[in-house]
Amino acid sequence: MRKPRDFDSELKALADKAKALKERRVRQLGELVTATGADALDADVLAGALLNAATSKDPATREGWRKAGAGFFLGKGGKPTGGSSGQQSGALPLDGGVASA
Repeated sequence: MRKPRDFDSELKALADKAKALKERRVRQLGELVTATGADALDADVLAGALLNAATSKDPATREGWRKAGAGFFLGKGGKPTGGSSGQQSGALPLDGGVASA
């Protein structure tokens, strides 16, 4: 005879996993802001820039941003002043994994 499934514990485990993933995403976004030097900006300026980027429909502009971002993650230019290349290139992995401290 099969053991009955405990749906409550499975739902709790899934909720815990979703919460952990959300926390990791927020932490990685914070690491990205710090690694790019954007933490030196006022919150209003940073929010305005992100809103502009999120609502931009121009493919050429978005492609330019994509190339600059890819270069940043690969350690090719786009680095803010005052940071080390080793810290920035390893700040957030491309595979979405947790960044090492």
